[in-house]
Amino acid sequence: MEPIVFIQGKVKFPITLDPGVWIFDDRKVEIETYFHAEKKVENELEEYTIAASKHWEKEIREGATMPPTLKTERKFEKQRLLEGTFVIPFKPFLDNAEPDSNASEVVVKTANTEQVFTKEAAEAFVLGFSIDGKPIKENGPMYIYFGDGSNINQPIKDVQAFIMR
Repeated sequence: MEPIVFIQGKVKFPITLDPGVWIFDDRKVEIETYFHAEKKVENELEEYTIAASKHWEKEIREGATMPPTLKTERKFEKQRLLEGTFVIPFKPFLDNAEPDSNASEVVVKTANTEQVFTKEAAEAFVLGFSIDGKPIKENGPMYIYFGDGSNINQPIKDVQAFIMR
């Protein structure tokens, strides 16, 4: 098992993916949350503006206070990271590789097979990199889940490369 996975082929920038560092990535999501939470389209600027407005309104009304629960929240977050099963969307990585305009397929190369997907199907992939707070070692370093969760119990394992063609 190689601890890194490649995006290569018809791309402007070949990329090396290291799932070991994704635990620090803000795009990570717990797998249960990703597949079972209600999906909604987010406008990040709008969400930020609403959150900032609520914060300012609270400070004007109540004054600035430091929450006594800050240490507890940090402890809870650390515990969640140590016990959670996390996934991360594949699309941002694929976008950063800048596939050629004529590239329409993604070949997922595993230890035993090669599976071909449309580019659109691959953009919906969600990459699992942590199970119960531990990096995926057995059949790893990552698992591929389809965006609709249809293979949540049987993800694609032993991933070695994504090849655009």
